[in-house]
Amino acid sequence: MKFLFDLLPVILFFAAYKLAGASPEASHAFAAGWLGEGIAVTQAPILIATAVAIIATFVQIAIVWLRHRKVDTMLWVSLAIIVVFGGATLFFHNPTFIKWKPTALYWLFGSVLLGSALLFRRNLIRKMLEAQVRLPDEVWGRLNLAWSGFFIAMGLLNLYVAYSFSEETWVNFKLFGGMGLMFAFVLGQGFYLSRYLEEESN
Repeated sequence: MKFLFDLLPVILFFAAYKLAGASPEASHAFAAGWLGEGIAVTQAPILIATAVAIIATFVQIAIVWLRHRKVDTMLWVSLAIIVVFGGATLFFHNPTFIKWKPTALYWLFGSVLLGSALLFRRNLIRKMLEAQVRLPDEVWGRLNLAWSGFFIAMGLLNLYVAYSFSEETWVNFKLFGGMGLMFAFVLGQGFYLSRYLEEESN
């Protein structure tokens, strides 16, 4: 359930885009009335979906705050990025900004992981996971580097899909592609770590 909750803005973005695309005239009238004239019919779905994602992120943070009286830094960062890039898309009626949003988030995560390790000798992946699992120091280093590389590669892949394929293909990739690749990466990481967990148990 937590996994689905974390994906709430992405899921609602996808759903809003598909629903708006299924009723182009109605969605165009709604977007034009809300954002002003000059919006093309083809722009309405992505603009509506962007607005829904921004609202969903605010709601997500409100729910977390009400439950735990604390909000993770990652959620605040996600909110800041969706407000900046999503807000620019709504203001300029230009989907380019929202298409860059996942890349900005991925690259920020990747650079923070890499920068913390190189500049401050702090392994953030270890800090997050060492309470659940014990690993040799060199494995923690590889794990941190792997996650950093994964996020950087995902940022590049997002741009490739955004600029090489249709908008609808990018929206589909944003949910299913991103989620599928993340799942595959975590699964592969689990196989890699299993040998060390077995050694520890023996």
